[in-house]
Amino acid sequence: MTASGSLRRPHHVAEQPASGAAASTPPPPSSEAVPPPGRVPESDPPYVNPIAEPPILPESPKGSLLWRVRGMIRSVRPHQWVKNLFVLAPVVFAKHLTHPSIIKSALGAFAIFCLLAGAVYTLNDLVDVKADRVHPVKRYRPIASGRVPLPLAKGMAVALVLVALGGALIGPFEFFLTALAYFILNLAYSLRLKKVAYLDVGCIALGFVLRVLAGGFATKTPISGFMVACTALLALFLGFGKRRHELAGVNAAKQRSALEAYSPQALTVALALTGVATVGTYLAYTLDPTTRSFFQSEYLWMTTIHPLFGVFRFLQLVAGRPKAESPTQEMLRDVPFVLNLVMYVAEVIFIVYRLRPS
Repeated sequence: MTASGSLRRPHHVAEQPASGAAASTPPPPSSEAVPPPGRVPESDPPYVNPIAEPPILPESPKGSLLWRVRGMIRSVRPHQWVKNLFVLAPVVFAKHLTHPSIIKSALGAFAIFCLLAGAVYTLNDLVDVKADRVHPVKRYRPIASGRVPLPLAKGMAVALVLVALGGALIGPFEFFLTALAYFILNLAYSLRLKKVAYLDVGCIALGFVLRVLAGGFATKTPISGFMVACTALLALFLGFGKRRHELAGVNAAKQRSALEAYSPQALTVALALTGVATVGTYLAYTLDPTTRSFFQSEYLWMTTIHPLFGVFRFLQLVAGRPKAESPTQEMLRDVPFVLNLVMYVAEVIFIVYRLRPS
């Protein structure tokens, strides 16, 4: 990748002889140009994906050990591990943030789910390698491009699963069973269930619910039905938004077979229903007498403005950034969305704790 981030001529476009006139601007890379298996899309100089974010550190020389290692790190998608913060949700809302032993258990559970997530992402890319190679953005993923060879990717996935489940055995047995169920669910999703419309999004939602349950089991913290319901509805909303975004892309059915059974109208209705239900359920939770008594506060309902803003902002990202790989990734790079999230967390901690933790 060049430091300037400019779009350069792909290698498959023939060089035009100089004629004294200014050379015409090279066309953008075609989504049909599929890199051969085991090779990274190249050019002279190397091709730059015009959609990708510029790297934080300079790219390593192609073929070097560091280049492979950085590809392996990209394969486990550390930027997606933010989803595992749901493991910590029971601790926050149980007013246990000042209990060191509980925080230690919660962070251990978070780390185990990050390892499992890395294994799941690697397995998913292994299963989807052919489909990713016809995707205009996903074909630059390390496994699809050949930067991480298939045998190495398989070894990574096995090692991550063994380390994660081995670590889970140290905690409560209920936590181990939940972590195992999370892995089995995602394995079934990668191999089969993601090809079934609506069931694929349901699996994603169940994965988030399992994260919350795992956090409760790891720290022996009770979990309310409101928290489970809010988590499931929010995950369904995000999942339907991602499918709506993918449906508008080029070669959508080739990239994800389940998209053939979706329609824009049905997904729009699903987004509206789950978005309203998510905000409504959260508001009901804040107004519940048990909640107000536990937190000794009548003002938690005021934080509902942040979930409401988040829902509307996510819908804008789904509709307004069609070239992005995923709206769920875009929201973590969107300044208004992130600021809203930070304000929400700060307000919840202030209202819930008020310097009076349990």
